[in-house]
Amino acid sequence: MSGELTLHAQRLEGLHHLEELGLTYKVHTISFAAMEQKEGKLPQALMSDHWFLKLNPNGRIPTLVDGRRNDFAVFESGAILLYLAEHYDHEHKLLSEDPNLRSQAIQWVMWQMGGLGPMMGQANHFYRYAPEKIPYGIKRYQDESTRLLQVLERQLSDGREYLVGDYSIADIACFSWAAFYDYPGLSLETCPHVEKWLHRIGARPAVRRGANVPTPSTLIEDNFKFASAKADEMVKEGQKWIQQSVKPAEAKPSS
Repeated sequence: MSGELTLHAQRLEGLHHLEELGLTYKVHTISFAAMEQKEGKLPQALMSDHWFLKLNPNGRIPTLVDGRRNDFAVFESGAILLYLAEHYDHEHKLLSEDPNLRSQAIQWVMWQMGGLGPMMGQANHFYRYAPEKIPYGIKRYQDESTRLLQVLERQLSDGREYLVGDYSIADIACFSWAAFYDYPGLSLETCPHVEKWLHRIGARPAVRRGANVPTPSTLIEDNFKFASAKADEMVKEGQKWIQQSVKPAEAKPSS
């Protein structure tokens, strides 16, 4: 047991909770290129003892290991937000004690996990990473992602600063995807309240600190826009591990 919080991820985006609560933690950057989260090309039958799959059976990031609580592992970003709120947010800074506000915040976390995140993830894939351009796939997921951003817009359109009462895990969860709207070719032209909300959250000191973990990021300073050169660099790197991940596993050599 290390006695500390360790986050296995690539970036802290979506888990600024750690910074907001002033927790001491370290980040272990998972290498997608090396298939570290799935032990490279080993066949599925041989991966049961892989260190990361013991922490997260799905082989995805992020995954939190709590060395303060017997190395208890938590996977899925929404589950991590709830776990940190339960065990470390003793003053209820990011998840209200009020049962209605608490429920509403959790509803938005679930909404992000089941809708905004998956749809924007698919929009990213078809728009940026797919080996061939499939217009139907691009339009399908861009349209659905835009619809979901407009759901956020409606929630914020009454003038509220945050999704549910004060700043909460609902905002942290949704910000982590909405902040990347430009990458899959989306626009906030019809979502002015979402744009203001992004900048409001981006101005928080804890969010700015978290945005630079483990490496510096200029996303907030660049008004949530991706320069073409930066986007191309990300695409080139992403395509490497995506294509690697879809290769058939090698068979175990016969003895």
